Amino acid sequence: MKKYEPSMIRNAGIFSHGGEGKTSIVEAMLFLSGENTRLGRVDDGTSLMDYEPEEIDRKVTISSSMACFEWDKHKINFIDTPGDDNFVADAKSCMRVLDGAVVVVGAVSGVQVQTEKVWQYANEFSIPVCVFINKMDRERADFERALGNIQKSFPDKSILAVQLPIGKEEGFKGVIDLLAMKAYIYKGDTSGAFDTVAIPPEFADEANKYREKLVETSVEMDDEVMERYLNGDEIKADEILKCLNEGIWNRRIVPVVCGSAMKNIGVQMLLDAMVKFFPAPTYKMEAEGIDPKTGKTITRETSADKPFSAFIFKTITDPFAGKLTLFRVYSGEIHPDMTVLNTTTEEKERIGQIFYLVGKKQKPAGFASAGDIAVLAKLKGSGSGDTLCDEKSPIKYEGVAAAPPLISFSLQPKAKGDEDKLNTSLARLMEEDRTVKYTRDEQTKEFILSGMGQVHIEVLVEKLKRKFGVDVELKEPKVPYKETIKGTVKVQGRYKKQSGGKGQYGDTWLELAPLPKGTGFEFVDKVVGGAIPRQYIPAVEKGIVEAMHQGILAGYPVTDFKVTLYDGSYHDVDSSEMAFKIAASMGFKKGLELAHPTLLEPIMKIEVIVPDEYMGDIMGDLNSRRGKIIGVESKGNNQVVKAAVPMAEILKYAPDLKSMTGGRGTFTIEFDHYEEVPAHNSAKIVEAAKKERELLEKEK
Repeated sequence: MKKYEPSMIRNAGIFSHGGEGKTSIVEAMLFLSGENTRLGRVDDGTSLMDYEPEEIDRKVTISSSMACFEWDKHKINFIDTPGDDNFVADAKSCMRVLDGAVVVVGAVSGVQVQTEKVWQYANEFSIPVCVFINKMDRERADFERALGNIQKSFPDKSILAVQLPIGKEEGFKGVIDLLAMKAYIYKGDTSGAFDTVAIPPEFADEANKYREKLVETSVEMDDEVMERYLNGDEIKADEILKCLNEGIWNRRIVPVVCGSAMKNIGVQMLLDAMVKFFPAPTYKMEAEGIDPKTGKTITRETSADKPFSAFIFKTITDPFAGKLTLFRVYSGEIHPDMTVLNTTTEEKERIGQIFYLVGKKQKPAGFASAGDIAVLAKLKGSGSGDTLCDEKSPIKYEGVAAAPPLISFSLQPKAKGDEDKLNTSLARLMEEDRTVKYTRDEQTKEFILSGMGQVHIEVLVEKLKRKFGVDVELKEPKVPYKETIKGTVKVQGRYKKQSGGKGQYGDTWLELAPLPKGTGFEFVDKVVGGAIPRQYIPAVEKGIVEAMHQGILAGYPVTDFKVTLYDGSYHDVDSSEMAFKIAASMGFKKGLELAHPTLLEPIMKIEVIVPDEYMGDIMGDLNSRRGKIIGVESKGNNQVVKAAVPMAEILKYAPDLKSMTGGRGTFTIEFDHYEEVPAHNSAKIVEAAKKERELLEKEK
């Protein structure tokens, strides 16, 4: 592919709530730019961008995909991102490397939950935004209503129409360009062909009204131009565009265009808008990172002449093609056979093939220069969030923190002996998706797979089977209860066995006492006068440690207690470490029964963010789950409800919250502490554990 100067590159992505037509817009772009000979469709599985079988089956974007193409002599690097809340974290990772975001809003549905979320991402990364109002051909489509909805939802920006629709619903046939004051009437055959005509008389008044608003707001970005405008001087079109761009690049103005991806109307104007309105990579002049040696902030100029540096924002794993690494070059150039330093892992990487992607189609690149986005094949130890650079000029760029998982399932391979295969396969998928977490619960011995929602987990299971041949079963994870004691007791643990030859003898006197929450286990040796020889004391502690893994109520580990060994006796011949270990274990179990044993359950700290109107429902629901509300605070148009809730009550909170709020609520969750289980709940847990043990005994 030919070399493009940084000023002729546009790095942009498309974002929205799920189902608003992002991928259809990108397919129209690829068709118009000549990258595809036909208009790909999501519904019939011919999309270049949604190429994974799981995406084709579900008709939804699951993983961000890349497309590069030429438009108006510019190279466009464009990323199609997921809008479903199960996968939207991927969109955030991609936005980190972009210079512009096209946010799609439905002409019928308006601003929705994920629209608000991706808007927040754009604010977080200071990315200029252009809004495309899609589906103008749909029944009940209303441009003015959708525009008003956007303005109301995001009052911190000047939301400006730079285009108007010609016709509405089935009669939608073109757009009016308010900068050029021309109309484009489309042929209506999905080819994207149109005629340029004067603005039809019936639309002239409306066009003049919106044009005046556009000019008034744009000239406010330049004091000198605004003064001339107020004096009645004529402001030329190129001056208006320059002022408009100043507002867009500084994120004070958001231009709004419109069209229909399915009819291929307005997509060509969106491409023109991306070239006109989005800044080149050189706009920021330099990228900010840190010196890995000193930790101090340093910058790197966006120039091919500077030392090489790049940021990896996405990894794609494939059992056949291997690992593909997507990266943005911030300075210098990268060529095959170079050796670069990964300042995140502090390892060196040898560079192999460099190419661009259009969906899964690879286009050889040969090299990549400052401002460009490209792909590397088969890097050894580098992954998403890492920085690659010239080893003589090290720099480290800040990554995007992975969103914490919201739902967990217990995972069991269906085929015996597939555990190792499962571990390696999931490790590959976790390279691709950093929101996936896979752990083994040491207490319950279960393998736990965690993700952003039930659909997310189901897709991972489908990928495991398709890509790696590992078939697994999902179950609700066990709650890691614990047991403790509330009373203090003194007991004897005595073990005596005589069987012809050498016997076994161990005698211990133990005091069991409760400890404060979270303390764990403490062993105290208070034996005096040689009642138990010193060499047997460790065996006493070992016997208790082994026995504490299984409590007497429901077989859960025992915690938060102290055992004091204060007396005992021994036999010169028959005593041994084993005898004292068994004696201590017997005494400990006897003591547990007498020391008022009780169950403990894990309590989770949860933060739920919901629009104001749902706050009462959310608080009521958390209370019904035995939750304790810790506090409530305002955050924009939302309320943040903080609570402590038993883990057992919120194992499936993600789908429940989605149902209660229509998908408008989000939450984070983390373990906080253990707390005593109420008596009526405790009885149910003990009974369930008893039945499970009986079932296991029968299976044996």
